[in-house]
Amino acid sequence: MIPKLTDTIKHLIIINVIMFVVPQLLNMDLSNFFDLHFPKNINAGFWQFFTYMFMHGSTGHLLFNMLALWMFGGVIEQLLGTNRFLFLYFSAGIGAALIHIGINYFQFNSIYQIFTSSGLNSTEIINILEARQTNDLRIVNAITQEQFGKIVTIFNTPTLGASGAVFGVLAASAVYFPNVKTLIFPIPFPIAQKVFVISLLISDLFLGVFSMPGDNVARFAHVGGAIVGFIIARNWKN
Repeated sequence: MIPKLTDTIKHLIIINVIMFVVPQLLNMDLSNFFDLHFPKNINAGFWQFFTYMFMHGSTGHLLFNMLALWMFGGVIEQLLGTNRFLFLYFSAGIGAALIHIGINYFQFNSIYQIFTSSGLNSTEIINILEARQTNDLRIVNAITQEQFGKIVTIFNTPTLGASGAVFGVLAASAVYFPNVKTLIFPIPFPIAQKVFVISLLISDLFLGVFSMPGDNVARFAHVGGAIVGFIIARNWKN
């Protein structure tokens, strides 16, 4: 059965497509304003906990999120109603951002303390992180290359995409229709929605804890969005 494209899902998809296509056509870079930046970054803003959900880094990124939103979101909206669905969607997206930033902040501070213990003040540290390199012997002798790369990445890499919100919808789908089987490409046979969602979360947890080189996916944002979506859906179901 083809998933229903409700007006709400259609409007969310249209907004996401516009936010991806129009800046490219006009040669505009909106990332500093709309993407979610680490709090100590000069480009950080509280509104980004909402706006980052409408930004995507590539066509594939956008396509995957919008396809999942269409496949699983319509039936959840029909079940919950438009207002509750939007509350679920945006709560999962904001919750995903908070959890992602929280974990990044914990990792950042553990390395940041090495900088301060080496005698650098906050201005010096920020300047080094913005430059993404340093010859300051106080740091060179106190920190590993891996630690330096980690803190630079956290500080300078913004988060973007609807994935956290979409994972909240996926979790809600697993709560309300746990045993309904869906054909998920490229798996050649239908699988139960609870199995599909749990498998995704286990994969993201593993890849988040044992991060691979070059993996710039916000794994814990996925998990965070799913947790928020699960809690909300479970509460409403009960």
